[in-house]
Amino acid sequence: MLEFLSRVFGRESTGSKNVAKERLRLVLVHDRANISPELLSSLKNDLIKVISNYMEIDEQALEVSLDSNDQQVALVANIPVKSMKRAKSLA
Repeated sequence: MLEFLSRVFGRESTGSKNVAKERLRLVLVHDRANISPELLSSLKNDLIKVISNYMEIDEQALEVSLDSNDQQVALVANIPVKSMKRAKSLA
């Protein structure tokens, strides 16, 4: 959220320095969480399967990442929803 506000108000440039810092941050988070890129990809695919049961989503724009601070790691998912699916009758 803070990154978004910084971009909106022009405090963060989109230069290669910032891109490199963000990539390094993601690599460090993955290392700290002991999660391989393959496992993260598998997790993303499983999320798509489950969420697609309830919503039509933009799979190409879906972003899944890990974020961390000193004591914990958080799974962060940005899932663009195109529409909700109709609820099936329980019979």
